Amino acid sequence: MNEQLMDSTHSFSSAVFEVADAFEANELFQRNGWTDGLPIVPPTEEGVARFLDAGGLGAGDVIGIEPVRRRQISAEKVAIAALMAGCLPEYMPVVVAIVKAMCEPQFALHGSTASTGGSAPFIVVNGPIRLGLGMNTTHNVLANASRANAAIGRSVRLFLLNVLGGIPGQMDRSTLGHPGKFTFCIAEDEEGTDWLPLSVERGLPAGTSAVTVMAVESPHQIMNEWTHDPKEILDTYAASIRGNMLTYSIWEGNYAIVVPKQHREIFAEAGWSKQNIREYVFEAARVRRSEWRSVGKAAVAGRKDEERVYRALRSPEDLLVIAAGGPAGGFGAIIPPWYGKKSLAVTIPIAV
Repeated sequence: MNEQLMDSTHSFSSAVFEVADAFEANELFQRNGWTDGLPIVPPTEEGVARFLDAGGLGAGDVIGIEPVRRRQISAEKVAIAALMAGCLPEYMPVVVAIVKAMCEPQFALHGSTASTGGSAPFIVVNGPIRLGLGMNTTHNVLANASRANAAIGRSVRLFLLNVLGGIPGQMDRSTLGHPGKFTFCIAEDEEGTDWLPLSVERGLPAGTSAVTVMAVESPHQIMNEWTHDPKEILDTYAASIRGNMLTYSIWEGNYAIVVPKQHREIFAEAGWSKQNIREYVFEAARVRRSEWRSVGKAAVAGRKDEERVYRALRSPEDLLVIAAGGPAGGFGAIIPPWYGKKSLAVTIPIAV
């Protein structure tokens, strides 16, 4: 399906394939391993040009450089991934910002993509662009509910597959992976809370559209609807973090918690800010090395001082507190890091 451009100023470098129709285009992509197993939108030249124009970019513009292999990432390749994923052209600035954030050295893009640990990029969008794109912030926020959430997150996976070679069994050595490797993108419910947006707490001016990207393992859902004591609510979140430290990784770094409205109302009644939450969880989320014996890891527990205390967070600021989720139900989620401080969350503005 080769749609030649007559009026585009873009000069493309990607190969062009002639196919009969969209069905055959999908079969071509499936045969060559260029997709995540789901159908794609065929990336025609005309379509890619629209995405580049929406982002104010030229095909050869360099979006970022993968720090380990020094591979340059062109706007053309990012636009192809976004179009394939089902994005609309107006999503392009968000996708570009995500790729830029992932190229920051502290994110550890290569390691988090290639590791047997099977992490996925978790994306949080803040600012006015959320509303303009119709992003979901409430019901079913970690799952299916919004084209923008789903397609933006999926564009990252297709970019990793086709630009950086993150093919399962090849560069991607994930033992298990998790469903977030299809798509894992949410927007914060800024209208449903008096809390500061995540991006503002991480240093950007209020009103700025922004993305935060963090390499994570699968989310753990928690429930506590039997108390109005904010400390008891947070004890449940912290227990899930401690469980992750014992059964997966004890190393400190970023954790994220997603706090839906029912729990947020309890915190609001008590006058608790995100900073109060971070400080409490910092103290509560810790384990002793000897506790590994209780989860089948006695062989590891006895190798060093068994009374040594490990924290989940290096400081309260390591905890990302995100207001999102439906209005009813005493639920929340903790989202653990891939590898502690080896890979840190990155927040950058979206160029709108």
